[in-house]
This record gives sequence, C-alpha cells and structure tokens, in this order.
Amino acid sequence: MIDASTVLWTLVGVLGLVALATAVLVAARAPSPWAPALAVLRGTVQLALISLVLSGVIRDPRWIALALLVMFGVATTTAARRLGTLRDRFVPVAAAMAVGIVAALAIVFLTGAIAFTPRYVLAIGGIVIGNAMTTATLSGRRFVELVDDRWDDVEGWLALGATPRQSTADLVRRAIHAAMVPSTDQTRTTGLVTLPGAFVGAIFGGVSPLEAGRFQIVVLAAIIAAGALVATSLTHVLAPVRTRPPRPR
Repeated sequence: MIDASTVLWTLVGVLGLVALATAVLVAARAPSPWAPALAVLRGTVQLALISLVLSGVIRDPRWIALALLVMFGVATTTAARRLGTLRDRFVPVAAAMAVGIVAALAIVFLTGAIAFTPRYVLAIGGIVIGNAMTTATLSGRRFVELVDDRWDDVEGWLALGATPRQSTADLVRRAIHAAMVPSTDQTRTTGLVTLPGAFVGAIFGGVSPLEAGRFQIVVLAAIIAAGALVATSLTHVLAPVRTRPPRPR
C-alpha cells in the first residue's frame, strides 16, 4: 500500500509540473493554455479508477478484453475527432487501427515472443493501442494538412486525368513518413536518450535487466509494426479525395 505522505508529495510534484507548463503556455499566449492541465487532471482520475478496477480483475480474461475494447474505443474516438467530424472519420480510423493492432499483437503472442497471459495481453495491448492512436492522429492530420496546403497541385493532377489516389500519392508517402518518425526515433535512441516505461517498470517489478530489455524490444517492435500498418491503411483510405478535406482541429 502507498502511504499518505507518498501520495501527498506525489500530488505536490504533479501540481508543480502542471503549474510550470501552464505558466509557460500562458506567458507565450499559446492557444488553449489550460488544456494540458485539464489533461493531467483527467488522466489522474482515469488512472485512479482503472487501477482500482484492474487490481481485482487482472487475471480475468473477460475483464481484460473489456478493458482493451474500452481503450480501443476511446483511442479511436480521440484520433477520429482530430481528423474532422467523428461521423466521417470514426470508421476509417477504427479500421486502420484495428488492422495494425491485431496484426502486431498476433505476431507477438503467436510467435511466443511474449507469453499469452492476461497481464501481458493487457500491458502490451494498452501500449500498442495508445501508440496506434498517436500514429493515426499524426498520419491523418499530416495528410489532410498536406492536401490543404498543396490543393492546387492536387487539382492540377486531377485536371490532367489522374485519379484522386494518384494525385495524392506523394502526399500519402510524406504523411506516412512523418507519422513514423516519433516511434522510429524512440526505438533508435532507446537506452541512449531514454529508458522506456515498460523497461523501467519491468525492472521495478523484479525482472532482470536482460529480461526487461527483451520485453521492451518486443514492445518497441510491436509499436513500429502497428504504426506502419495504421499509417498506411488510414492514408490509403483518406487518399481518394475529390474535394478539399476539412482541416483537422
């Protein structure tokens, strides 16, 4: 159990970090300067609730499946809203994310790289879903922004008889590349610039550094594989544009 003093100092530290971020954003007159603070507050409440729930159901496959479905639904909704209206973008985002997540997790568990147990399914599933959401947002937003910025070029190709997909082929490639940069850099600098959360968490949980490293590299590879599929699938669906798409929010 965590003692009261630990909780208190944790809150003090978090509040200090949030206050710093908010003060900087307000001073810079950035749009929505309070959004990060509200995100931390929301994340704190959600983590507290999920911690209470998972402490009792971590070994029940049915609850694990439900938890992953909830994560997937929230992740899909979040990414879809960043790309336009939820009604128009939810299905393509959900399909692209499902393809990437299912394929990556299938390889991880079918090959035996990670044991197929409820706790590992939840842990790796949650990590892959979260990163797939980020990749979907990055690839989709970048594609929409590129189409908007270079709409004259797209119209020119369409006027010459190119199909909508052909007219945006270069923009698709650029969007996929941009979306893959964060996960690629994270993997390339692991151990040199950052110590990933899964690695540190495994060590704190009593796992040997070698085993923690093995676990982490599988996680990173799964993130890369899912991200590549998500970015490619989503931009492939968005590519056949006939009118200028709405700018992401």
